[in-house]
Amino acid sequence: MALTDTDRDLINRCLRREAGAWREFVDRFLPLFAHVIHHSAQARSIPLQNSDVEDLCSDVLIAITENDFAVLKRFRGKASLAAYLVVVARRVVVREMIKRRMSEAFGHVRSNHVNSGQNTDAIEPVAPTEVRRIEHQEVIEKILSGLPARDADVVRKYHMEGSSYQEISREVGIPLNSIGPILSRALERMRHRYAST
Repeated sequence: MALTDTDRDLINRCLRREAGAWREFVDRFLPLFAHVIHHSAQARSIPLQNSDVEDLCSDVLIAITENDFAVLKRFRGKASLAAYLVVVARRVVVREMIKRRMSEAFGHVRSNHVNSGQNTDAIEPVAPTEVRRIEHQEVIEKILSGLPARDADVVRKYHMEGSSYQEISREVGIPLNSIGPILSRALERMRHRYAST
């Protein structure tokens, strides 16, 4: 579906910073962003609290408004605005989820959040041995150096491509229960490397 006149008008009003345009944009697309967040989290076995969804929605909205609405300026109208925003939102959400997991893996943030006075595991994967994803490519490249080809492929697919354990098992042709140990060993190599520098 191509860009509709209504969407084109909304984009133009946002770019001109007309009163009420941004509020209309947010009211219209916030439920779509929440859906993308829930779907992305479910695909990666990441439980979410309401506060996580709110934070990630904010991250998406900030990304759209950055650099004077550069995201909207880049839109060429070859698809619907909603379809374009789904792609934008998914990229932001996956990046932020990976960033949080990397911070937790290196002990920079706690994985427990407080909700209604109770501690819950907010971003713990379903499998307790699942390794948290690492975002920064230069860190991943350091991990990959010196790894056997199969192990490097597993690390690359998990941390860079965002593949699930099931997808990696199927694509690489290794047992599901061997993926966690491979990723754990790679992460331990990285921790030792940082500790020695």
